Amino acid sequence: MQFAPVVRAEWLKIRTLRALLGALVGLFAATTAFSALTGAPDTPDPDFDPLFTALSGFMPGQMAALSFGAMAMATEFHNGALRLSLAAVPQRGRWFVAKVTAIAVPALVVGLSTSLAALLAGRAALGSAADGLTTAEQVRAVTGCGLYLALMALFAAGLAALLRSGVATLSLLVPFVLVVSFVIGDAAPTVTEFLPDQAGQVILQRSHEGALGPWSGLAVTALWTAAALLAGAWSLRRRDA
Repeated sequence: MQFAPVVRAEWLKIRTLRALLGALVGLFAATTAFSALTGAPDTPDPDFDPLFTALSGFMPGQMAALSFGAMAMATEFHNGALRLSLAAVPQRGRWFVAKVTAIAVPALVVGLSTSLAALLAGRAALGSAADGLTTAEQVRAVTGCGLYLALMALFAAGLAALLRSGVATLSLLVPFVLVVSFVIGDAAPTVTEFLPDQAGQVILQRSHEGALGPWSGLAVTALWTAAALLAGAWSLRRRDA
């Protein structure tokens, strides 16, 4: 079977599962709503970053991105669905690439539109505190935030293919993103810079310190994502359906 029909078939699976569409809607709604609730500090704060604050809704929103990626991949490991998929597309590598593509495209489209909406909502909430933001900074942050959310969805998808479980994947990733990376940051801040979530978030900051810049940090997140997807592809090839 050619690649394009396989991608269409995998997208049809995603489109017809309400939980997956709900995760994408949740990604947009949570990110935009939390950004709209932000506000400038009452007293002058030298560490205040209006760009990061305007897009701060990405923090709860990324949970929805992780859920979308993990569930979209994990559905193949329920009730023999993977056997049916591989019966239609015996080339496991082609099927896996098609599956990843079907996850990546909607995650990126929703991620970019979400980032733009969140920035507009965040800027409105900040008022004059966001007036100093340049067009270049805002374009970089919106683009970077959309890419970051899509990469996190794919990172979760790769781990779900490796672990063959959406619950196990989210049980690992959600505490890691919410708690573990911050604990590691307190103990070893240099290590934290290269974690998949912390590295990618540099692109949302107006100014940054440390070894990674905005795009190099996002590249580190992309490397983590590529490693997770390669591990998932290896598991698919080595293990029985």
